[in-house]
Amino acid sequence: MSQKIQSIRGMEDVLPDRSPLWQKLEDATRRVFEQYGYRNIRTPIVEPTALFVRGIGEATDIVEKEMYVFSDRNDESLALRPEATAGIVRSAIEHSFLYNGPLRVWTMGPMFRYERPQKGRQRQFHQFDVEALGFEGPDVDAEQMVMLARLWKALGIRNVELHVNSIGDSADRKAHRDKLVRYLEGHRGVLDEDSLRRLESNPLRILDSKNPGMQEMIEGAPRLIDHLGEAAAEHFESLKVLLEGAGIAYTVNPRLVRGLDYYNRSVFEFVSPDIGAQSTIAGGGRYDGLFEQLGGKATPACGFGMGMERVLLTMEAAGMSALQQADAFIVHAGERAEAVAWRVSEEFRDAGLSVVLGQGGSFKSQMKKADASGARFAVIIGEGEAQSGDLSVKDLAAGTQETLKLQAAIQQMKKQRT
Repeated sequence: MSQKIQSIRGMEDVLPDRSPLWQKLEDATRRVFEQYGYRNIRTPIVEPTALFVRGIGEATDIVEKEMYVFSDRNDESLALRPEATAGIVRSAIEHSFLYNGPLRVWTMGPMFRYERPQKGRQRQFHQFDVEALGFEGPDVDAEQMVMLARLWKALGIRNVELHVNSIGDSADRKAHRDKLVRYLEGHRGVLDEDSLRRLESNPLRILDSKNPGMQEMIEGAPRLIDHLGEAAAEHFESLKVLLEGAGIAYTVNPRLVRGLDYYNRSVFEFVSPDIGAQSTIAGGGRYDGLFEQLGGKATPACGFGMGMERVLLTMEAAGMSALQQADAFIVHAGERAEAVAWRVSEEFRDAGLSVVLGQGGSFKSQMKKADASGARFAVIIGEGEAQSGDLSVKDLAAGTQETLKLQAAIQQMKKQRT
């Protein structure tokens, strides 16, 4: 007997009983992004490996340890995308779609990183990704944070916090790096293996370590936010003023650096304490140098990624159900009743209602299926209803039943929706 084939570790199926919650998230997110003038873009899942090496940074964990890389039949090195920003910037350069001015775009889909699977972290994960390309001022940075705050409200998520920081411009980071390396060299005995590896290649990432034995040392490290140049400091102060004016609560977190090398100036994360260790549900910042890194003209930009699996965990923690509730389940018995049930189902759908049509059998067995379906109403059609043209409509939540004409039944169900 052949061995059973199963899904790859860290790449999970989304089954029908869970899909409705994904759809609620997707629909709400699209609506909110479109309210702010963001337009959809779709880029390939597979890109040249060099795109991410140059864009994300050769010394990052993503490029060093986490990318899915392979050679095609022409021996070209390709990678499954670990994030979306680099691909969108590549597309903007390749197709010159900023020729007529700045553009706001969003995309969604699967990303891939070879990590240890755990709650909120999979090897195939899904993101909404948002980019404002060609915008220089802090107003766009603030707009994206305000937009996400609006989305959390639309999704019923309340327990979420905004953390912001500035990592300055390249000259600011160079001056800070020199001081930071000197400090870390003086505490070499405290550094774990990962941090020792990063000491030469990417010391700023050491500040983001979650190792409990290093926290006291990290707290005493020089802070980049204390070494900002005039331009970056002014940008950050303006950002805070805009957030306060919009009524958005935030915490300045000097240790927030993000994991990708292309960021500069403002960085941010929305975190939820409801979902455990992987608490960041959206994060991003400004990346004014990425276009030049990838061969384009200097172009300011700002964006973020939103992890869908983590947002779904947060929605569930807030009490949102994955149950997909149809408006009606049509119960029918008898040849003539079946024909009427087909016609009535389509008329309900024409009116914008969602309907599950029963597959026949006894009234008792069909009513059990109606109760289990999550539908609010059962519409019962027997030979008597088929002859009279009336419908027996049972409110499955209240347990009441009444006889209604078709249009009255439609109005009753629409009224119950509101």
